[in-house]
Formats: sequence, C-alpha cells, structure tokens
Amino acid sequence: MKQYKHLFFDLDNTLWDFETNSYDALESAFQQLGLLTKLDSFEDYFKVYFRINHHLWELYRNREITKDKLTVKRFEDSLQEYGLPQLGKGAEINEAYLSQMPLKTQLVEGAREVLEALHKKFKIHIITNGFREVQHQKLANSQLDHFFDKIFISEVIGAPKPSREIFEHALKSTNARKQESLMIGDSWEADIKGALEFGIDQVFLSDDFSDNLAQLLESPQTQKIENKKTEYIHLTNGRTSTYFIHQLPELLDVVY
Repeated sequence: MKQYKHLFFDLDNTLWDFETNSYDALESAFQQLGLLTKLDSFEDYFKVYFRINHHLWELYRNREITKDKLTVKRFEDSLQEYGLPQLGKGAEINEAYLSQMPLKTQLVEGAREVLEALHKKFKIHIITNGFREVQHQKLANSQLDHFFDKIFISEVIGAPKPSREIFEHALKSTNARKQESLMIGDSWEADIKGALEFGIDQVFLSDDFSDNLAQLLESPQTQKIENKKTEYIHLTNGRTSTYFIHQLPELLDVVY
C-alpha cells in the first residue's frame, strides 16, 4: 500500500451533493423570477435541463464552448425543448441560479465524517471545474473550507480537468510528488482519466462503475490487486493505481 501525503478531491458530487443542491437552487431561482408557476412540472423541466447542462459541461471541459455560452445556452436550450422559450433570458436565470447555489449545503453521504478523519493525517486539497464565483462560497456555507490547504479552480488556472496543466499546477503549488498524491472524484473523464494520464493514483466514486472497470481490464498491462479489507476494487497498470468505491467512507480503507 502506498503512503499518500496529498489527497486531491473533486468538489461537486464527490463531497458537495451537486444534483440535490442544483435542483433546489434552480427551483428557488425560478420562484424568485416568478417562473415556477408557468411550468406544468418543474421536475419534468429539470430533467430536460439536467441532460442539456451535462452535455454542455462536456463541451466546456473539452474547451469547445466558453463559460459565457454554457451559462446562457443551458437555460435557453432547455426552455426551448420544454416548449416555453419565451419564459426568460438565459443570463437572467443563470444569475439567479448562481446566487442560490452557494446557499444549498447538502453533502454527499459521509463527506464531513471522512474529511474529519483525513485532515488529521493528510494534506487535503480541492481541484474543481466549477465556477469561481460560487465554489469558495459553497465550501464556506457548507462549513467544509477549513479542511482544505489549497483550492484549485480551473477557471482561475485557465485549464479544466482533465487537462494535464491543472494537475501539474496543483502538484507544483503544493510541493507534492506524483507517487504520494491521490485524486478522488466522481467523473470518469475529468477526474479519473485526467489523473491517470497525468500519472497519479485515482479513486473513482460511483454507484455503478462496471463499464469503467471493464474498460481498464481490457488492457493487458492492467492487474487486479486482491485486498481483504473491504469491497473496494484495486487495479494497477504498473505505474499508477485506480481504486473503485461505491460510498465515500470506503476511501478510508484505501488510504489507511
């Protein structure tokens, strides 16, 4: 077992429950703007919005669209598809939505307890693709900010995950070496593949990682390491390790 010193966490849906908080924040924003009663079902609209927003974030991570385009287009396109394009301007809705986001503080199950246990032994940092105007507020309002030594926001650095630059910047800024660093996240493309290609170990948090597990096992260089501690899965390619966990508290068995 490697002796890690630096743990780099993703924020949204790894520690901070983005899906729950996003739903609540957007519902509050629609209420604030007087739009909520004009929808037949906010839940149905949110499903449309969530799918479109997810796709646009993929484009943003790949540097195919700008932040300004993403923040407007996600609302204009979702309202268009829902059948109410006249309801409001994307920029206005986005401003109300982002003002509500930091006020929502639901955490991923076990997040606070895991951080309490980890910060006594490890240097803990955040690497996030979220927007700078809300990420620090989200951490502060959720009373998580005191756990972290460094917070790296892709928009500030100018390089989103999974780009090599953001991982390189984070390790250099923390004086961390690759062999003593571990990335923990819920996004296979941004967190896990980004860290894997950069050359640091990773922990993938997911309800269902069967396809991702199979993808790595296709490589003849990949070996499965048996462990007797818990149900987490450990793969190695001889250079880096990838761990698969279903629940955040399982991380403690990986690092201790």
